[in-house]
Amino acid sequence: MPIFDFRCNDCNKTFELLVRTSAIPVCPGCGSTHLEKQLSCPAPQGQTAGIVAKARSQAAREGHFSNYKASERPRTK
Repeated sequence: MPIFDFRCNDCNKTFELLVRTSAIPVCPGCGSTHLEKQLSCPAPQGQTAGIVAKARSQAAREGHFSNYKASERPRTK
């Protein structure tokens, strides 16, 4: 069941609902079925510098460097 954003045409309330395709959504504020489906923005992927650094340090501890650029890999003799 996907989550959709809706706006109620009667009370102008905006909300999210888990909706089955066969179900008719109802406004939690006023109980109206006169709803307008809104365009939702997907959440951005969490690739902050801290997350990348933590993943790379874990990869280094485990001995694999597949997620490093060639210039960042440790030099071996």
